[in-house]
Amino acid sequence: MTASKSSRARNARSGAQAGSARNSAARNGSAARNGSAARNGSAARNGSAARNGVAARNGPAAKGDITAKTAGGPRGRATAGNGLDTRTAGTGPAVWVQLTTFALALAGLGVSIYLTIAHFSESTLLGCSETKGLVNCTKVTTSAQSYVFGIPVAVLGVAFYLFAVAIMSPWAWRAARREIHLVRIASLVVGIGFVLYLLYAELFIIGSICLYCTSVHVITFLIFVLTMFATAAWGLKPGAAWPQRLTPRALAGQRPAPQATS
Repeated sequence: MTASKSSRARNARSGAQAGSARNSAARNGSAARNGSAARNGSAARNGSAARNGVAARNGPAAKGDITAKTAGGPRGRATAGNGLDTRTAGTGPAVWVQLTTFALALAGLGVSIYLTIAHFSESTLLGCSETKGLVNCTKVTTSAQSYVFGIPVAVLGVAFYLFAVAIMSPWAWRAARREIHLVRIASLVVGIGFVLYLLYAELFIIGSICLYCTSVHVITFLIFVLTMFATAAWGLKPGAAWPQRLTPRALAGQRPAPQATS
């Protein structure tokens, strides 16, 4: 009887110890699993953050920043808002076209101002014959055809070339607004039409020509041809920038940096 009770007590103690061991193992396993999960979760979070960091540095955000910098300036916003591709900005008429048309417009304005002064002062034009031959400036400038709607043709020439100087300036050629380039073409079509009328009046109505008037006609024709050529070759695009590479500071900035020698 006593031995049986002792045996049962030992069995009970063994069972309790076994249960305690199982509970401990369960707790350790759970902790291990939880720790692993925590570590894996941390690693996942860290990995995601790392990947996100790389994407932020090298991904679409960086490209978006570049695009924003490219198209965010005043020129980019203007071209985007007027149907002009920002990628073609600066690929319009070459600088020599801009400068040539601008210089011709200034020359036309100078001759027109001189003709206006001579008209109102009734002075003789320098270097222009007044004979009865084909060249007779006085006959042309004092004829009925020297007025249009009661306005002297010389004054109309000054008004036209004041506008031409503005519209043919390099700043206007480089404008991003499409309307400016369309107005330039329209004004020259009107101008060349008026020149054809004046040539007809000189040759077939007056019977004489004026050298100064003819020089204005030639200048208008040259500007018209250059503008039409620029439109056909480059389209209605903003013109190229000034040749800044020709300035000393730009040349200094374009020189390659000296390479370090080992």
